Amino acid sequence: MPGFKVGDAPAGTNRRIRDRAIWAVAFFAASVPPAIVGIGITNASSAQVNVATPIAFGLWTFGLLFALWAAVPTLRYWEVLPQATRWIGALPMLSSSLFLSIAVVAVSFA
Repeated sequence: MPGFKVGDAPAGTNRRIRDRAIWAVAFFAASVPPAIVGIGITNASSAQVNVATPIAFGLWTFGLLFALWAAVPTLRYWEVLPQATRWIGALPMLSSSLFLSIAVVAVSFA
């Protein structure tokens, strides 16, 4: 193809990475209020049905999928992407990995 060098990212890759990263952050942020409500219901009594916790896990899972969907092309075209796009594409996955690591350590020592 004319104008397409070996190793260049396809047209629109920066935009797709940014959009996917934004959706990942939005889903991660949307999972926080149901998680807080779910913890409150769990601590209040065992007789109530806790619907908020599965919603929180579902939203967080969608965020994780979008973070992974942004991280794969970011890592694939790392060398040719602008530095800002590199960070935008990698940070949602890094933050979810950090959250999982903290949760595993907390459960291990609890």
